[in-house]
Amino acid sequence: RDFNERCAQCSEVNWGLTDGGGFYCRSCHNVTERTTEAASTDFVCNSRIQTVSKGLTKQEKAGGGCEWYVCEGFQLILKKQAEALEALGVCPQMKDEVLCNFWRRYLQKTKQAYCNTSAGETVKTLSVCDSSTDVDSEPERPSPLQLLSLSESEGDLQTDSSFASSISKVSESTSVCSGSVDGSLYFMKNRKEKLRMTMPMTLSFCYMALLWLREPMTLSDLLRYVVEGHIPYLNVFQHFPEKMKLYGLDLKIFRVESWPVYEEIYNKMLELAAFLDLPRFPDITDSCFLHPDMLCMKYLMEANLPDELHDWTCRVVKKIRIGEVDFLTLVPGNKSTRNVKYDVLAAAVIVVVLKLLFLLDDHYEWLLSDIAEGRNKNNKEGGLYFEFKKWYKVIKCSLDVKQKKLDEERAKYLWRCEKVLFYSDKKKPKVLKRRQTVVNLQNQFGKLSGSVLPAEKPNPSSFQLRWSEENTDGSCFHGHSLKGVLQEKRGLLTAKNPEYWLCTVKLCNEKKCGHLAHYREVDFPQSYHFIIRLFSFLLRIQPSYIHDEVCVIEHKLFNKKLCKKPRYNTGLRK
Repeated sequence: RDFNERCAQCSEVNWGLTDGGGFYCRSCHNVTERTTEAASTDFVCNSRIQTVSKGLTKQEKAGGGCEWYVCEGFQLILKKQAEALEALGVCPQMKDEVLCNFWRRYLQKTKQAYCNTSAGETVKTLSVCDSSTDVDSEPERPSPLQLLSLSESEGDLQTDSSFASSISKVSESTSVCSGSVDGSLYFMKNRKEKLRMTMPMTLSFCYMALLWLREPMTLSDLLRYVVEGHIPYLNVFQHFPEKMKLYGLDLKIFRVESWPVYEEIYNKMLELAAFLDLPRFPDITDSCFLHPDMLCMKYLMEANLPDELHDWTCRVVKKIRIGEVDFLTLVPGNKSTRNVKYDVLAAAVIVVVLKLLFLLDDHYEWLLSDIAEGRNKNNKEGGLYFEFKKWYKVIKCSLDVKQKKLDEERAKYLWRCEKVLFYSDKKKPKVLKRRQTVVNLQNQFGKLSGSVLPAEKPNPSSFQLRWSEENTDGSCFHGHSLKGVLQEKRGLLTAKNPEYWLCTVKLCNEKKCGHLAHYREVDFPQSYHFIIRLFSFLLRIQPSYIHDEVCVIEHKLFNKKLCKKPRYNTGLRK
């Protein structure tokens, strides 16, 4: 209080004390040569003394940034992702009421915030949510998931100086610098530690929030929006505020150089839901978009298949009881129930229905197609019969074009972000100069070669393949009839095909190999492989996962016959 001189650099009177007894300006972090010999008792009791370790002071002076922690980086990423999802039409309550509570619960469970810990064991992070929660009472906080200032003058972040010094010593001993305060400690934690926050887990958080709200967005849709750039994930750290200096070990934490994997995101979501001790999720009823009947309708439209197939998918769903609420609703930590991948389940139901009607043995479907083609030539007034051969040619042409475009985009993708990254302050000038040289050379070669600028990212859409009945080229099969493959028996429409072949006789132990059935293209008919490949493209997952779900549905559908006759060949059966 007695030191009222103005700062020589910014002319402000806002002084703080370093742990060495010197004065520093809280506004511009300028350190004066004047020191305090002693402090009276009244001064200590009535003033809020904040100490700053020497290591952090040097870092602030050199980098011009502020103290920040790894969890705050992930917090900002979650905020950006939630805002992007809201822009795509997701419920506005997702960020503030759902995702915020999940994140706060995670911080409390991992003892990073909202808990009482001894000094040096953990770091008390910034408050991120409002006070309407069941956790311990906290001081007044700003809006949820809002990155706050980390300046000492606000006093929101109180880190023990000995802990900060220990982090500095770790960085010096390993000769690796870090922009965040606890970047080095992040990698020194036990590798067996459960659910240490990673970039893929941010997507697990988002999907868990979407599932809680029963939003009409599957995990495959979420990952596709990420790849298309509609949801921040790849190089998202370049949107960090300028004061959050990111380099060194931070790059290993926040830098992503691979596409998100469906299975990894899904499994982490299940682990996360169990770890947070979440209750039973809201019921998935027949009116929800995630119900198999709803998703089957969507994928039938996208796969350009006849609308009449939807009646058959509903019959299969009802027959094997996979449309019931208890089967579809997620109960975290319940190992007695099988976890449902809603998009994969719906695609597998369609595949099973196509096998029931067309057999897909590289022979019967072509025979039916020839018969339908002959009837369509003679039928001039009625609706067209569905021709599998014609549908195959149309879909294959479109699928090959889309797959080639996707492969080229992935091959040409530049993982390097626009924001310059450097591993130490010493290397910063050299890295900046090298980047500028590369940009200049690219511009020069681009002008010489006449290369076209990359096209803008497409507008987000729930459908990757679009088909319109207004097309005059006959490429839309939605309104085509299945009369050629159906027959009426006892007042019910049944398939003319009396045979069916099983993908596998016995399911594998998923825990040992990760799959319920082995899938190799050479072991199955080409028609079946084409259908699997089509839905594999639509869902952006490996074909083996759809094949696994097909095998599970088949064993449920023919359970009674399999129990009576346990020995079956994988070929045709009556």
